[in-house]
Amino acid sequence: MTEIINELLTRYPALDCCREQILQAAGLLIDSYSHDGKLLVAGNGGSAADAEHIVGEMMKTFRIQKTLPAGYAEALIACDPEMGNVLRNHLQGALPAIALDGHIALSTAYLNDCEPLLCFAQQVNGYGREGDVFMGISTSGNSRNILFAAVAAKARGMKVIGLTGERESRLDRFADVCIKVPENVTYKVQELHLPVYHCICQLVEKHFFA
Repeated sequence: MTEIINELLTRYPALDCCREQILQAAGLLIDSYSHDGKLLVAGNGGSAADAEHIVGEMMKTFRIQKTLPAGYAEALIACDPEMGNVLRNHLQGALPAIALDGHIALSTAYLNDCEPLLCFAQQVNGYGREGDVFMGISTSGNSRNILFAAVAAKARGMKVIGLTGERESRLDRFADVCIKVPENVTYKVQELHLPVYHCICQLVEKHFFA
């Protein structure tokens, strides 16, 4: 684990102020995944793209080959020898993660019929279970749809990770861990968010698949 965080800080020394929070966030995810939990992640604009990016790293191999769960390959073959063999040879292990920005039919229905700012919160309400993790990405830390989702997550008994810029924000109040990268301009904050969540993904992946 140490070499992963040290590599990040060698490449991005400005992030040294976030070291402990990055490790804490990875720890929350490791604990959740160890108890069959999942990650729900949301953001707006560029942060929505980051949410999708995180899911892509979690749901397939990132740096270390994610292997299938014990017994699953055999179960695939037992279901159908021909297709099961293809699946066994090509499926990868996964750490369950869902980006809340990508469900167009659900989102547009809820936006049209209900309260638009609660679109992410509705999905936290539906997907979230005690022990899961919600990661809210907001460069300001004050995006209201992220805040509503964080409240819904806390009420579900979930842990909340915030990923923001350096200013104090409303998300601090609800986050179990808030990673506040040392920038305030939106695009500069986003530029530092990427190496932070890549590091977290590597830390979690190494724990389960090294």
